[in-house]
Amino acid sequence: MPSHDRLIVFLHGIGAGAQLTPLANSWKTELPNSRFVAPDAPFHHPYGRQRFRVDGNPLDPRRIGAAREGFDKLVIEVIEQEGFSNALERTAFVGVSQGAIMALDAVASGRCQVGAVVSFAGLLAPQPISSKSKHTRILLVHGAADNRIPSMASTFAAAQFGTAGFEVELKIEPGVGHTISSLGAQRALTFLKKVMN
Repeated sequence: MPSHDRLIVFLHGIGAGAQLTPLANSWKTELPNSRFVAPDAPFHHPYGRQRFRVDGNPLDPRRIGAAREGFDKLVIEVIEQEGFSNALERTAFVGVSQGAIMALDAVASGRCQVGAVVSFAGLLAPQPISSKSKHTRILLVHGAADNRIPSMASTFAAAQFGTAGFEVELKIEPGVGHTISSLGAQRALTFLKKVMN
């Protein structure tokens, strides 16, 4: 049995897991008895760690497909180490950019049947959506001023998941770019408190 009630796995974009530590720290009092982990992505990049290559077309679905093995290995190790292998419904992925893309891909494909996913500035690679993870609750938060991944990507993802029978919430934030805003972080915390209790 896990020693905590919930496991929140933060999945960074290009950079390092430590970038999301302040967010985790700000949530600790609101999500008591939760374990927060922020593992580094498996591949090196001049500006930090990454989950898939970004030269050329960084959003090529083939790159996302090729990154699945490394992503799955990493999250399975984390979930096992924290004792949540048999408590996936109490596990949540909170991803930004590349981390959000891989989290949404893992749920859509049915590979990761976690309780919840929060996606900041992400997208869903084109694919059939599996019903295996249909119980996963999803929140998509995206800045309307994002010039790296247009907010329409999250709008499309919400429609795809919704059509497949998932419970999805979508928040497009006016004036926000490719980042996690303070309001977006609060929305994510409210969502997790609601769906993970």
